[in-house]
Amino acid sequence: MKTLTELNFDNRFARLGDVFSTEVTPQPLAEPQLVVASEAAMALLDLDPAEAGKPLFAELFSGHKLWSTAEPRAMVYSGHQFGVYNPQLGDGRGLLLGEVINDAGEYWDLHLKGAGMTPYSRMGDGRAVLRSSIREFLASEHLHALGIPTSRALCVTSSQTLVYRERPERGAMLLRLAPSHVRFGHFEFFYYTRQHDALRQLLDHVIASHFPDCLEHPEPYRSFFRQVMERTAAMIVRWQAYGFCHGVMNTDNMSILGITFDFGPYAFLDDFDARFICNHSDDAGRYSFENQVPIAHWNLAALAQALTPFVEVSALRESMDLFLPLYEAQWLALMRGRLGFVQADEGDQALIQDLLKLMQGSAVDYTNFFRELGDSLAEQALSRLREDFIDLQGFDRWAQAYRQRSEREGSDQAARQTRMQAANPKYILRNYLAQQAIEAAEQGNYEPVRELHAVLSRPFDEQPGMERYAQRPPEWGKHLEISCSS
Repeated sequence: MKTLTELNFDNRFARLGDVFSTEVTPQPLAEPQLVVASEAAMALLDLDPAEAGKPLFAELFSGHKLWSTAEPRAMVYSGHQFGVYNPQLGDGRGLLLGEVINDAGEYWDLHLKGAGMTPYSRMGDGRAVLRSSIREFLASEHLHALGIPTSRALCVTSSQTLVYRERPERGAMLLRLAPSHVRFGHFEFFYYTRQHDALRQLLDHVIASHFPDCLEHPEPYRSFFRQVMERTAAMIVRWQAYGFCHGVMNTDNMSILGITFDFGPYAFLDDFDARFICNHSDDAGRYSFENQVPIAHWNLAALAQALTPFVEVSALRESMDLFLPLYEAQWLALMRGRLGFVQADEGDQALIQDLLKLMQGSAVDYTNFFRELGDSLAEQALSRLREDFIDLQGFDRWAQAYRQRSEREGSDQAARQTRMQAANPKYILRNYLAQQAIEAAEQGNYEPVRELHAVLSRPFDEQPGMERYAQRPPEWGKHLEISCSS
């Protein structure tokens, strides 16, 4: 294991030059304090967990100190925001400190959010507040534990620096990790500004660094887009299967690697509602839960447009046409597993869709339903879960169809329960749990956020003494208003 001073930097993106990013020095926060750190994320850098307890840890991740081999840069990009093209965005409050190579030869971007103003701050102060930093930290590490592709979060540091939003709040910084921070919007920026030489340079860099197998394809750029499409579909499948709502699926928030990125007003479904809107700022519901699949497809089309100087439109359309069939097949397989089935059955699609229709409007807890269905014998579980539904006759018909499907599967109850417990989390990051941890942290008590992080890092495990984190939310907890500023 390494100390903080032993990290090995190789800043490939910085070497692309000033066309792609601007050199910026982090602006430190006053009196930094470590709020929470992820040992699992530290392990990606081969960092000794004991490093988190040293003063240098908080100093580095609050802008007070910097590695001599780091090269902090603010990246430039553009993107479609709520469907409207914004010609220049960029890292307005974050800095790519550099790229660290671990002992396995993996590259990890160190990206510091809340590090102060950059040329792309657009009238903002470049700061982050404690609540948004905690929310991204918890979500990043929890999604990873659920098996959902995501950026990671190393730590959150708080401070006595005041940041003004709707009210004065404590400033904070979050250190985010990802193999790359390149977004769909990077390609859009160089396409729409007609910098096609730079666009090709970016393409070549991303492919060589993150999609090297594409170089063996006779048309590397075409192969690249196909893989981005496939990775994006795989990510959205898991969002939908586990009830995750991103909230702001602008193209500048879409990772080229197909990982969940730029957390803002996210939420997991409490009661199942396909029309759920987690972003209080999204008046039209563009990014509602049920719209996430078509929006992902729309965003891929925006990326495809940016690649038209180098890839035939017909080839891009061919990949685009594969998105929905690929999504539907993977989603069906994942949902089949959530119901405890291994073998495919021609009636599975209807069985799952019928269940979701019954859930809609019945205030059925999406996470707890699947967990309870696999926590006991099928008959006992169905009898108990029946109480949650309004359409009892409809549920009885569904339950009978589920029994018949289980009989065709043929596996014993114990094997079914084991599979379902491995596929259905007991613990999910609910907004009210995050809010409670944030309120404690704002008062200087960091233990609740650390405990919540520990519980959510093992979402599928029974954790004696932590059952309160698996309870259905109180009514007030279902109606918290989360907006882009969150």
